Amino acid sequence: MNWIKKTLRFGEKIKTIIKARATKTEIANSDWTSCCKGPILKKDLEENLWVCPSCNKHHRISPRQRFDIIFGKNNYEVLKTPIPQDDPLNWNDAKPYKDRLKAARKKTGMDCGMMVVNSNIHTLNITAIASDFDFVGGSIGAAEGEAFLYGIQHAIENEQPFVVFTSGGGMRMMESLISLSQMTRTTLAINELKKNNLPYIVVLTDPTAGGITASYAMLGDLHLAEPGALIAFAGARVIQGTVREELPEGFQRSEYVEKTGFVDLIVERKDLREKIGSLLSILLKKNSAINSSENETSEDSRALTKAAS
Repeated sequence: MNWIKKTLRFGEKIKTIIKARATKTEIANSDWTSCCKGPILKKDLEENLWVCPSCNKHHRISPRQRFDIIFGKNNYEVLKTPIPQDDPLNWNDAKPYKDRLKAARKKTGMDCGMMVVNSNIHTLNITAIASDFDFVGGSIGAAEGEAFLYGIQHAIENEQPFVVFTSGGGMRMMESLISLSQMTRTTLAINELKKNNLPYIVVLTDPTAGGITASYAMLGDLHLAEPGALIAFAGARVIQGTVREELPEGFQRSEYVEKTGFVDLIVERKDLREKIGSLLSILLKKNSAINSSENETSEDSRALTKAAS
């Protein structure tokens, strides 16, 4: 009888899983979503920049939605980035990696999890990049690494500041060491950007975790964050299990991370455009002054050398 009971329980479990998946699909296709006070029309949420008017929760948005907010509706050029070979390791788990990529591309309309654009704020030309959490959890693989490097190269060639909007759970396990190597590649690319005295601003959005936090997300000249964004490396439960202490309230949220010095400013989504524009203006003027000072020093040195000879 025991095996019959186990079989029946297993059948009920399968039904529960199927029902939960169906519910998620229904919610995704519905005109409604949920927040603090229950159902809310997506249209109303969109009019408020996908921020809940009651609790101020900044809901996750796609790169296109974000760029529409920052630069204006379709006021940007989407840059075509290189796409390397899919599934170089022939990865299989619950389903083939190639099928996951196919589903993610269909869902997001993107070739990879990052979108690079060329646009402007006021009179400042900017190269920007944003991740889509709906594309395999915003994780980073070879294609995303290529997109990031392409964006940096575009910024250097056009002498533009580089702004990144982070989102994702870290490096993509289906690409193993190929994925982990993107941490080094993005870091080296950022170093090249800084050698050219071009500003690098990071905007941390919910969630930013794992290898993303351990690489390009924490190398900015300035770090901005949206309210309530999860910013972490390891998960809170893992940390609590390691230190065996109660963690502070709001641990790993942007407000707490700001207090510990890893975030410079917390900025509401509605204020991001003006804040980024203002900060870039200051950084570009500062870099220009440094360059002028270096040129003057160089000319003074040549004059002194000529006089001595």
